[in-house]
Amino acid sequence: MTDQPRLIQNVRIVDPASGTDCVGALGMADGRIVDAKTLVGQPHVEVIDASGMVAMAGGIDLHTHIGGGKLTIARMLLGDAPEVQADHFLPTVSQTAERYLDMGYTTCFEPAMLPSNARAAHSEMVDVRGLDTGGYCLLGNDETLLSMIADDVPQGLINDYVAFMVRATRAMAVKVVNPGGIDAFKYNVRSFDVDSRHPRYNITPGDIIRRLCRAVHEIGLVHPLHVHASNLGVPGNIESTLATIKAADGLPIHLTHVQFHSYASTGDEEGHSALGSAADRLVDAMRKNPNVTVDVGQVMFGQTVTISADAMHQTANLKFANPKRSMILAIECEAGCGVVPFRYRRKNFVNAMQWAIGLELFLMIDDPSRVFLTTDHPNGGPMTTYPHLIRLLGDRSFRETALSEIHPDAAASCSLRGLEREYSLSDIASMTRSGPAAVLGLSDRGTLAPGKIADVTIYRGQADWEAMFSRPEYVFRRGNLVRRAGRTVASEMTSDSTLIAPVEFDPRSIPIIRERYEATSTHGLDRLWIHEEEIGEGFRCETGTVRERVQ
Repeated sequence: MTDQPRLIQNVRIVDPASGTDCVGALGMADGRIVDAKTLVGQPHVEVIDASGMVAMAGGIDLHTHIGGGKLTIARMLLGDAPEVQADHFLPTVSQTAERYLDMGYTTCFEPAMLPSNARAAHSEMVDVRGLDTGGYCLLGNDETLLSMIADDVPQGLINDYVAFMVRATRAMAVKVVNPGGIDAFKYNVRSFDVDSRHPRYNITPGDIIRRLCRAVHEIGLVHPLHVHASNLGVPGNIESTLATIKAADGLPIHLTHVQFHSYASTGDEEGHSALGSAADRLVDAMRKNPNVTVDVGQVMFGQTVTISADAMHQTANLKFANPKRSMILAIECEAGCGVVPFRYRRKNFVNAMQWAIGLELFLMIDDPSRVFLTTDHPNGGPMTTYPHLIRLLGDRSFRETALSEIHPDAAASCSLRGLEREYSLSDIASMTRSGPAAVLGLSDRGTLAPGKIADVTIYRGQADWEAMFSRPEYVFRRGNLVRRAGRTVASEMTSDSTLIAPVEFDPRSIPIIRERYEATSTHGLDRLWIHEEEIGEGFRCETGTVRERVQ
């Protein structure tokens, strides 16, 4: 069945991008949003009465692990573990698509696509049918970049290297994990802060962040450098997070899963009270630094698996593995990989504090267009917990009940009880739709304005937001109905897209880059280049927005 014109009447339209929150009509034709007035009275238009319902653009998850080798390793490691039901928190790629669509999400991004493994990541994302997907190229621990920074090469050469990697891997943005720390781990370094010196290259994470932030900005990427900061999960790591912001030198920077990076240290290393909340300090830093955006990486109670390129800190977490199955790997000469299953418990002080710190960040950051809803799926919890998280943010009474169920010392130590804020539907739409679209440069989605892609989710209005956001009444992809009240609708989909950033580089730099890369790599530079026809049958590469390159 091809896309047919549709007129949604009497629906509450919540679209922060256009400043709309009112009851009205919404039109769709030829895969795009159209002025509803043009469809009134026209033949062959399906009219849907959506009284009591709420329309939002399709959800956008800018940080969710949906493709790449680490997921395959985790499935192999835990697929036959009798202690857990792995498909609950580690769905297959096809299940991933179904569960996102069942919540009204239509676009998702894999945030850690290693250049040497980018083909595998794309091959997995192709199987996430029904969603548009994209990936972030992982740099910042590769020998080529580290050596260039150590040799103080001109910024233009670094810019061309970054732009080449983004184009070669068909990426949308650039990610750095524990800058320099993954490589330093290979030299037996077990702690690495923003001002630490690399044992071989004598450069610091601050140097890497500074150069990469500048490169990302100057080659014209809209999405800022996507940073997994130093000292993930370590009490007192708020100092590292603030130093990371400072290292950006005022350029745009996105800090990811900041819940894991907003910890104070109480000084009591023997007791559970060693970890405290520093959420207020990060919130204050964001007020002073408008160049910063964040996603939270909310911890949700229950069984999950942590998967991360941050082999240094995953090694430190091996003793907490539950069940006792883990794996730490070095990948080519570019990064690491740690897979450690974990169960977050309400009555565990540290886990309860992590849960509370994430909620503090959501509730204390007053601009929902600068903070985005994530659990760092599956690290803080599976993405299927989003509806529960949304209810925690929008219903103070529900949140207070949940607070009373966690470890009592954690409940007493956090500031949640004093936070009265309740998210509005507009706030939810901003941090899950218009905000991610804006920070990624996706001008064609995240909004219900005429001319934009008709990715539309319609929820039945309910006081219980968990129920409301768990099962939309209608989900449309490019104007096609794909979900109806939690059921898959037999509808022919238009092709899904792999979203990429069409940045440019100076080809005269490539011979220099090739020589450097091949001196430390196990394969040739040119083998990284992924041609569009390799992405997968039925997919197309679709470009996002880029700014003018700085000369």
